[in-house]
Amino acid sequence: MSMSHVVLGICSFTHDSAAALLVDGDLVGFVEEERLSGVKHTRAYPERAVAWLMRDAEITPAQVDAVGYNFRSAEYLRVIPPALGMALNASTRDRALPRAASFAKVSYRTVRRVQSLRRRFPRARVLPQLHHHTHGLYAFAASGWEGAAVLVVDSLGEAQTTTIALGRQLEPGRPTVRRVHALTDPASLGYAYGGVTEHLGWRRSDEEGTVMALAALGDPARFRAVFADAIPLTAAGFALHPDYFALRVLSSAFPRLTRRFAEETCPRRAPAAAIGQVHQDLAAALQERTEQVMLHLAGLARSGTKMRRLCLGGGVAANCVSVGRIVEAGLFEEVFVPPAPGDAGTAIGAAAAVHLGRSAAPLSGIAGACYLGPAFAGQVPDLSRFTVSQIDGDVAEVLAEHLADGRIVGLFQGRVEAGPRALGNRSILASPLSPGVVARLNDTVKFREPFRPFAPMVLAERAGEYFTLGQEAPFMSMASGVTELARRQIPAIVHDNGTARLQTVTKDGNPFMHAVLTAFARRTGVPVLINTSLNVKGKPMCGTPAMALDCLASSGLDALLMEGRWITA
Repeated sequence: MSMSHVVLGICSFTHDSAAALLVDGDLVGFVEEERLSGVKHTRAYPERAVAWLMRDAEITPAQVDAVGYNFRSAEYLRVIPPALGMALNASTRDRALPRAASFAKVSYRTVRRVQSLRRRFPRARVLPQLHHHTHGLYAFAASGWEGAAVLVVDSLGEAQTTTIALGRQLEPGRPTVRRVHALTDPASLGYAYGGVTEHLGWRRSDEEGTVMALAALGDPARFRAVFADAIPLTAAGFALHPDYFALRVLSSAFPRLTRRFAEETCPRRAPAAAIGQVHQDLAAALQERTEQVMLHLAGLARSGTKMRRLCLGGGVAANCVSVGRIVEAGLFEEVFVPPAPGDAGTAIGAAAAVHLGRSAAPLSGIAGACYLGPAFAGQVPDLSRFTVSQIDGDVAEVLAEHLADGRIVGLFQGRVEAGPRALGNRSILASPLSPGVVARLNDTVKFREPFRPFAPMVLAERAGEYFTLGQEAPFMSMASGVTELARRQIPAIVHDNGTARLQTVTKDGNPFMHAVLTAFARRTGVPVLINTSLNVKGKPMCGTPAMALDCLASSGLDALLMEGRWITA
């Protein structure tokens, strides 16, 4: 194919490896490596993702003009001078030198990682980008708005942990994001949430959502005072008290929480141990403080930019309950979270930043886009161990009929979704009207904790009947309050805290799922389905036919609908 400017965006070597490809400014594809390799949160170079992008766009690595990488090595060195100064503070003295050394080591590793990319693409310029800028630019570009405040909150991007920026799009397809405020480590909300997640017996950087779900069962009052001391609000945002959250050293040999934290809350829970009231209360207090900090930061973003819309990015933006609180607070007319707010999405941000710096062509294909990965419609996988029938007639009607009859169905269709949420292309669907459906999904399909809720998808035009959010939520990134009708008709989708993480479905956004919801509503009167990702606990969302078939064979799914084929084990 003829082209003038090809930019590859890479997230790699840390976690959630991913790749994105821009051709003349158009986002032609994006996929997370785990969806193709089956290794959840993989940090490996995204070999399969890049190979698919090249193959799909009919280009070779030699035709790549530039590669955007999502970290800059020199930025890590900014931590070293203040880290040495921390040797004078009794609370941080023991970690000051290890901290400085660890950041220097990661800076050097980042140099080596960039060099490895240069070897893979010898004809391209490899251009490292500031991590928070890639988050913010992606979030703003994906919104399609002309102007917005941009708030990025994560664990760590080089030295930064929280940034507020002003997003402007004065020309179509030429978004700019200018930082107006930043917090640097050790003030890190992601670090704190991950540390408590680990203390409660789950994997940090993976199972924070489990802790958010557990929080709904607890009483935050029990440990409210601890978190008020441990994460104080400040005029600049917030801080972490080093007597509770130990100074960060970039090594797993240094735990995040102090002995004092455990003494004032509870001992660390072993992963296989029973979950007690104390764990529920600790999760509740952590979640409450997180929501308070996020609301405070949103207020700073509003006052610092004077914008009436807000874009959120970074790993903490995946905390859908906090996002819902910001929406409900009415600080902004509208709030947007891109489909891939975590590090994977920075592959798109890095590519966009490089393109905007090197080409006058406008960006396209990013705003509102979430179905960006491989499709497998033309491929016929090995189905010899399954019973298969081709669906004749209207596939949406047939699927709606099975769901209305109480079947739990895996759905594999079209292009792989971007981000952590199944959005109707790699989903497990069920009727919220089926008795015991939540227990069945948790026990026999997903194999996960019984307190984990399941998210609803709803026809956008009827969302107001069931949910109080008051705005669209196309990427299942916001928890909404529910109406009395929802409590009465579909209690299965209401979590213990009275919210539901909804996905609003439009005819333009996903025509097939809109048709399924419409057909289901015609049969049942309810335009809502349970939608969870096509995977089992501990495995990534199924990106390939082989992964989907393994999920069918190893779980309690009644059937898998794959590109018009009805497949049963």
